[in-house]
Amino acid sequence: MAETPRIRTKHGELSLEDVAAVLPGTGEVMRSVSHCFAMSWHAGRGGNWGLALYYLRRTRSVLRGLAVTRPKYRDQIAEFDAGFLEPLYQAQLGRDLALCEERFAAAVEQANRYHVDTGHEYINWRIPDQPPEPGLDLSRGSDLPSR
Repeated sequence: MAETPRIRTKHGELSLEDVAAVLPGTGEVMRSVSHCFAMSWHAGRGGNWGLALYYLRRTRSVLRGLAVTRPKYRDQIAEFDAGFLEPLYQAQLGRDLALCEERFAAAVEQANRYHVDTGHEYINWRIPDQPPEPGLDLSRGSDLPSR
């Protein structure tokens, strides 16, 4: 029988099962997605397009990580990224607030459909009235170039 691979750290050795057991769960990952997505909305509304783009990129990155750790959601995440987040990203690059609002609304509606489809119909997300990080200046930097 093959030996189980171990990962050496400065604190000791871990099995792949040990590492997998400490990965954040879907709920914790989605909490981060919620935070970043809401911050992207509020930053765009405040005119800080660089920050809006940053938080949307973070949203996409966190979701892509979830697709790796929870492969059962891989197809939905890929569909959501291509069909909703990429068009939103393009609207943010164009600094088109009206189009961003339209695309945010479509993304939120689709995300809530996914919640129903995956048996989590009790999750009905909405953009919060206040930004999750009230300490950030959401209007500052609106004249900075975006990537």
